[in-house]
Amino acid sequence: MGNILAELQPKVVWSIFEEICQIPRPSKKEGKIIEYLLEWAKKNNIEAKRDTIGNVLMRKAATKGKENSPSVVLQSHMDMVCEKNNDVNFNFEKDAIIPRIEGEWVKATGTTLGADDGIGMAAQMAVLLSSNISHGPIEALFTVDEETGLTGAFEIQENFFESKILINLDSEDEGELFIGCAGGIDTIATFDFEKETVPANHTALKIEITGLKGGHSGDEIDKGLGNANKIINRFLWNSEEFNLKLSFIDGGNLRNAIARESTAIFTIDKNKISQFQSFFENLTQDIKKELSITEPDLAINLTTSETPNFIIDENTQYNLLNSIYACPHGVISMSQEMKGMVETSTNLASIKNGYRKNANYNYN
Repeated sequence: MGNILAELQPKVVWSIFEEICQIPRPSKKEGKIIEYLLEWAKKNNIEAKRDTIGNVLMRKAATKGKENSPSVVLQSHMDMVCEKNNDVNFNFEKDAIIPRIEGEWVKATGTTLGADDGIGMAAQMAVLLSSNISHGPIEALFTVDEETGLTGAFEIQENFFESKILINLDSEDEGELFIGCAGGIDTIATFDFEKETVPANHTALKIEITGLKGGHSGDEIDKGLGNANKIINRFLWNSEEFNLKLSFIDGGNLRNAIARESTAIFTIDKNKISQFQSFFENLTQDIKKELSITEPDLAINLTTSETPNFIIDENTQYNLLNSIYACPHGVISMSQEMKGMVETSTNLASIKNGYRKNANYNYN
């Protein structure tokens, strides 16, 4: 692939961004993008260095007549949120992002695009290449591991850059400047369960939630989008009359991404299949009607499944489904000082069988 974004303007920014799309850069695994940045700087005769944590800094001297202007550091982060659709075979540690143009938007095929903050990186690098921008001394700082802990920012080497003015290029709003940012905290709950035998008179079924928009929980939480984990739990939590026995549940991936997809495998009494199908269809209609404006592509599918090797013990299932039901998702409060600003929110990001870092629920 290549040159998909070649005709977009400003051309130099999109050309660099398309190069960045070719380079894997998951959080805490930024080795390849660090190497790319240092090679790019060398190729373009730009001063560059890296610190011990992996942050990269480039420098460009002031243009003639601007030598006494204050030095400014432009800053972005290298890593990206790595999300993909369940039906997409993609390895974020090896594969290139495939961008595409859809109307007035640049999107990725089956994965997140990584414009957060790849486009910020591209803008910095375009400034460093420019020969027609009048400016004082410029530094360009590229930090690691922003998405999962701000590690690069917290552990930046002392005196790594000289500027006293910093402009962060990690915003979705063109032409606006921000003077603050949000903070966050993770909550992780774990449940240990006993494996039990599937009842002889039970049939295995699978529910899959797909087609949701997802998005960054820091920016999209107030848009009324669906959360696949909350949706799938509505089916499970309301199925006590069918003697539902849960075996597997998996939804969402990242702490700061709203869950787009979720899957559950369970068994129910064979004699109640038709009643369950009616219940499923009615609840599906209700949910789709609720989300018809914000989530027009929501798909909720029920299929038969191979009989699982085990089910979760009844007590753990009860505690788990009630915990998911009680766990809030969305806006908690709006600011009383600034109209339209979310002050506090929460995201039920991820439910996983087995340990996975940053998961909200784990099964061991």
